[in-house]
Amino acid sequence: MTFEEYQSEASVTALYPRRMNNLEYPTLGLAGEAGEVANIVKKIQRDHAGVITDEVRGKLKDELGDVLWYISACADELGLTLQEVAEFNVNKLAKRHGR
Repeated sequence: MTFEEYQSEASVTALYPRRMNNLEYPTLGLAGEAGEVANIVKKIQRDHAGVITDEVRGKLKDELGDVLWYISACADELGLTLQEVAEFNVNKLAKRHGR
């Protein structure tokens, strides 16, 4: 699946107030989902001595998917594609790496 395919399919499921004129909703959702990822990682340290079990890996996969959905929705609200965001980021990192 490409970024374009993902963003197109995810967009169909984006049902929230004032869609396409509401950056706040997906931004707050992104923060919440990122917090869920961080909480799972915290519990890996606390409860599993830093060992990632298959069950925990599955939970992280699920939550990372939610993070990706909200990133896609934020990009939609800004009139950006995930491809544009990814390419910009890779170029920025390459410049930084070259320093």
